[in-house]
Amino acid sequence: MLVLLLVYAGHVLAKDQLKPAKDQHKPAKDQLKPAKDQFKPTKDQPKPAYQRQDSYGYQTDYPPQEEDAASDATEGHDEEDQMYEGEYQGIPHPDEVKAARRAARAKARTVADGVSDQEELAEQYEDIMEDCGHGKFQWTLFVVLGLALMADSVECFVVALVLPSAEKDMCLSHAEKGMLGLIVFLGMMFGAFIWGGLADKVGRRKCLIIVLAMNCISAFFSSFAQGYGFFLFFRLFSGIGIGGSVPIVYSYFSEFLQMDKRGEHLSWLCMFWMMGGIYASSIAWGIIPRYGWGFSMGTEFQFHSWRVFVLVCALPAIAAFVGLLFMPESPRFLLENAKHDEAWMILKQVHDTNWRAKGEPERVFTVTQIKTPKTQEDEFIEIQTATGTAFQRWVVRTLTLTKLVNHKANSSIDCMFFNIFYGLSVWFPDMIKHLQHEEYESKLKVFHREKVEQFHFNFSLENQVHKEGEYINDKFINIEMKSVKFEDSLFVDCFFENIRSTETIFENCTIRSTVFYDTDLYEEKFIDCTFENVTFLHNKKGCHLDYEEENDVLVYLVSFLGCLAVLPGNIISALFMDKIGRIKIIGGSMLISAGCTFFLFLSFSQAAIIAWQCLFCGVSVAAWNGIQVITVELYPASKRATAFGVLNAICKLAAILGSSIFASFVGITKVIPILLSFGALVGGGVLALKLPETRKKVLL
Repeated sequence: MLVLLLVYAGHVLAKDQLKPAKDQHKPAKDQLKPAKDQFKPTKDQPKPAYQRQDSYGYQTDYPPQEEDAASDATEGHDEEDQMYEGEYQGIPHPDEVKAARRAARAKARTVADGVSDQEELAEQYEDIMEDCGHGKFQWTLFVVLGLALMADSVECFVVALVLPSAEKDMCLSHAEKGMLGLIVFLGMMFGAFIWGGLADKVGRRKCLIIVLAMNCISAFFSSFAQGYGFFLFFRLFSGIGIGGSVPIVYSYFSEFLQMDKRGEHLSWLCMFWMMGGIYASSIAWGIIPRYGWGFSMGTEFQFHSWRVFVLVCALPAIAAFVGLLFMPESPRFLLENAKHDEAWMILKQVHDTNWRAKGEPERVFTVTQIKTPKTQEDEFIEIQTATGTAFQRWVVRTLTLTKLVNHKANSSIDCMFFNIFYGLSVWFPDMIKHLQHEEYESKLKVFHREKVEQFHFNFSLENQVHKEGEYINDKFINIEMKSVKFEDSLFVDCFFENIRSTETIFENCTIRSTVFYDTDLYEEKFIDCTFENVTFLHNKKGCHLDYEEENDVLVYLVSFLGCLAVLPGNIISALFMDKIGRIKIIGGSMLISAGCTFFLFLSFSQAAIIAWQCLFCGVSVAAWNGIQVITVELYPASKRATAFGVLNAICKLAAILGSSIFASFVGITKVIPILLSFGALVGGGVLALKLPETRKKVLL
């Protein structure tokens, strides 16, 4: 019994000795109260107005709380007496990390000779975004803007995927097909330039809503357009609209991200471009071969399955448009335009949304003042009407913008990379088509000096050449002619009915007493031919060859695999963008991609080309992501979307040139495209290493 009493007494004494150690932290709690309370407004305190020329004061909406008051969620708990669960593992508290970062930035400002108003606003804005945290609001905006980026990706794929069907429906020549593929990039080039500049003047959200609406409207009308001219116009209009989405999306999203989250989450956002390609190729595979989904109204109006595909391609743009209606404007844009009340309310919305979702609704948004940048005359935006003519003012704006963009070396890197990327993206499928064509021609059947009399051709003719033949009193009824050529042949008393053809010509033939009834054999298909008593009745309008067998699933498969291959590169770049830096990501990816181009010398089959395409896309996507991130971070908020739009427009121009150059060498040589790719990628990779690293810099 005595032993038990002694043990109990020792336990009580040991417990009492530990109490002072616990109470040592209480003065720190009391010391923090004045700093905490200085942000609390009182009931009698009026809302502060402009307190000085360069700052604006705000009154929080929360009523003053008693010092001992507690919310229902925290009743009975003393938060500051609770032990941080990571303390035993030596993990610093998030608040300590945040305070250390702010102290380091403050020290850097004191070391610097001077800090501009813009830099001071950037520092304060970074502090505010750290207080708001990263949570539900950013993830919601991430999905909405990701859908807008998907719409841009789909626009790049939709024409290439519908061409095999649309060319038969609208009877397109090779020149018209080339123009259709070119017009989309031309529209996107002008759209990036126009909407990037407007986003810095009008607002990110408003401009993005407009460009998405343009894309949706043009997609609807282009799906119903029967003529080539109208279809071309609406695809151009769609490109002008959606071309502005890329510069706006990245500028918009970056202004809701804190510094340590920016690189990673902008890289995750890039994955939606890949998802857009997968979406487009998948639904093309599932819809276009379903020929029963279409309908027709006589011969004047045709609505085949590829038109359904064009409509479905607008769904990401529609979803993004609806989502943006519930999203706020960028507060950084509003601050740059002296709309402080709106900016403060949006920042408070971000703060409250995130902390409520994390189970801490009692957190108060304590920001009372936000730095106001001094209004400076910007010769790019503010040019007096009396200063010269309209042309002179336009020249000043253009030169100022060019100087701004050229000041950053990444403009050259962008051009090099996108020139090669889009050039190879065209070269890969064109090479596959060339190999298919060579294989097809190897099976060509040649008939020389055949004589056919009173024969009924009731079977299709394909991949044939008939030279110096004689066809007397023959009938060609209800058949298809695919890649058929008649040279120096004679047709006498023949009858052609319901003929559907493609790549079929009659060259230097003599045709006598022959009737062509309900066929698509036009005059341009007869080259240097002699007609004697020939009749054409009820010619088909358009191209009516059943294109069910024409749609090769390889077109969809190549697009699908090429987009899917970038998934590993996307994940790696997102995970390491903030760890090893943007410069190493860009330079390393471009140099490795340069090495991959030499494997193209081994591309002697369709399977090999697809494999090298996947390898190139998977490696080069990291550079793509890094360029998007660093472009956002290099330019100030007042010119961010403008500069991004100009660079994106230059990239689209480089893509047009690269596609044209690479396509011209298909079937001639592989050496020049490979050497061009290697040289440009090496040059871009070396140049990228000279760019300034931006991962630890606040967003100006």
